[in-house]
Amino acid sequence: MKPFMDEDFLLTNDTAKALFHEFAEKMPIIDFHCHISPKEIAENRNFENISQVWLGGDHYKWRIIRSNGVDEAEITGSQSSDRVKFQRFAEALPRAIGNPMVHWTHLELKRYFGCNQFLTAESAEDIWNLCNKKLREDSLSVRGIIHQSNVKVIATTDDPADNLCWHKKLRGDPTCDFLVVPSMRPDQALRVEKPEFAAYIQKLSKAADTPIHSIDDLFSVLAARIDFFDSMGCRASDHALEYLFCRAERSRQSGHGFQESPERGVPLDGRN
Repeated sequence: MKPFMDEDFLLTNDTAKALFHEFAEKMPIIDFHCHISPKEIAENRNFENISQVWLGGDHYKWRIIRSNGVDEAEITGSQSSDRVKFQRFAEALPRAIGNPMVHWTHLELKRYFGCNQFLTAESAEDIWNLCNKKLREDSLSVRGIIHQSNVKVIATTDDPADNLCWHKKLRGDPTCDFLVVPSMRPDQALRVEKPEFAAYIQKLSKAADTPIHSIDDLFSVLAARIDFFDSMGCRASDHALEYLFCRAERSRQSGHGFQESPERGVPLDGRN
């Protein structure tokens, strides 16, 4: 029987195998969107256990566990141990067959930990112990993982209020042989309906050393923060928009679609 995860996983014909193994597999990775902390890169962190790597901030894995009816305390709660969180993930994963999370998880187990077992509630203890032992090796520090993955450029995810101090440290670190740049994620500056919005505006104002008393002030500060991020190598931003604030009215129609109403706005480009 063909193993679930081998060197030709998802490569179903000879052309696919040749394109991957002879070309794509050896190409460097330019990571435009990464959630690794620049602090962890600068300090070259060694994780204590696999839960810290996988479950410390991965909301995709959290969703898998939540869908299995697990209490939030055992997913993100500070009172729940890393071992319990890992167990809950192991229990939920077999129910997610067809979800790419199953593929990602087992590709990582195979490539970084040499583990060919399928993660289940029963195999969790063995895999936990194996991964935690391997994580003590230098090859699985944060920079070790980056090198193994052949990553040459990493764009981290950074809030406009961030002072980017760890990026400054990395820029002056001769031992860091890959490029780390910030990318701007201004989600909190857009969430005007959230109760914590006022506190965030104060934080942003302090970071920019500029008072924010109006929407025009906010725009000016954000523009200044974009300039600052640009000076630190930022070339991209990422917005997690949960919904769009707009009012739509489909009025007259032309050959190019619905046109903007003179009284009310329309979503995005006027055709959605």
